[in-house]
Amino acid sequence: MSFTYHIPTRILFGAGTLNALETENLPGKKALIVISAGKSMRKNGYLDRVTSLLTKQGVSYVVFDKILPNPIKAHVMEAADLARKEGCDFIIGLGGGSSIDSAKSIAVMVKNPGDYWDYVGGGTGKGLPTTNGALPVVAITTTAGTGTEADPWTVITQEETHEKIGFGNIHTFPVLSIVDPELMLTVPPELTAYQGFDAFFHSVEGYLATIATPVSDVMALKSIELVAKYLPDAVKDGSNVEARTQVALANTLAGMVESISSCTSEHSMEHALSAYHPEIAHGAGLIMLSEAYHSFFLDKAPERYFDMARAMGETVDGLKPADGAKAFVKGLLKLQKACNVDNLKMSAFGVKLDEIPTLAENTRHAMAGLFKMDPYTLSLDETEQIIKAAYK
Repeated sequence: MSFTYHIPTRILFGAGTLNALETENLPGKKALIVISAGKSMRKNGYLDRVTSLLTKQGVSYVVFDKILPNPIKAHVMEAADLARKEGCDFIIGLGGGSSIDSAKSIAVMVKNPGDYWDYVGGGTGKGLPTTNGALPVVAITTTAGTGTEADPWTVITQEETHEKIGFGNIHTFPVLSIVDPELMLTVPPELTAYQGFDAFFHSVEGYLATIATPVSDVMALKSIELVAKYLPDAVKDGSNVEARTQVALANTLAGMVESISSCTSEHSMEHALSAYHPEIAHGAGLIMLSEAYHSFFLDKAPERYFDMARAMGETVDGLKPADGAKAFVKGLLKLQKACNVDNLKMSAFGVKLDEIPTLAENTRHAMAGLFKMDPYTLSLDETEQIIKAAYK
């Protein structure tokens, strides 16, 4: 038994914690605020609240508002250039995972020369070290899905090569993260479900991963328990602050799991899906893959699936691990139905059956490293079989 635990992010969690931005010690005097190309940050008043609180601290700011739901390299480079020209000394990611992930990648590129893909490992990335570190990042999350406020990871797509790859290191942990469930009350039901399942699968995969630790296991099982219990309530009634808070906690715990454990090849497969079809929300892609993926792995790690089924509230007492493991898929499908996401189809997003070999190849090219985290080593043929089994 050996593990390393290192999560250097200061996290302010709870309803109303955004107000702490007025008094919290910030890492600079001029921020680049990174938000999505959508309208929600302005429409809901979140951007105005953040800029008002910064102004009270004497902190100036510039806004970059082009980030896509599946963020792309071109915007990382454009925003980094803007931050340098404006003399920004820290980055604020305000919004969901796409904005915060982008903030991390932008922070790297403000400090380091060349192209962002020079530093990405996997695919056509060169895997160079970020010798100059990164600007400090403040994460203000308005969703509960990626856990990026509690981990170093950022996922960006190289749009020209259809490579969607995760990247991160010691420099890309946020220095400060604010998790205020009150900022999540406006997320619509469908996105609430997609995001909640993203957090769920981060913890599920982190529990299955070959590098799981006793610490990540505790966090993963608690996160799984909270999503299973509270996500249906948050989907049903977005104004339910208690449900939102519990799902937000599950999400932050899942981010911690990702900091000290890892995703598995389920994420590699989804990244291929949304790299070629960026209209697919990450959580939706994971949902569509999940039954086929986890049904395949049930007998590869029955004890682990048994534990997760129990955490979800499924009846497993008295069952052998192999039988208890099957209860996980039962609970998974029940949770999808309770969140109204049980009828998602790849074909409805434009994915064609004859694309699957290309998608399978992409998983091995762009995100090959996650296959090493699986409890069983998948072949390319088995990867293709899983995606085909998930196709509707």
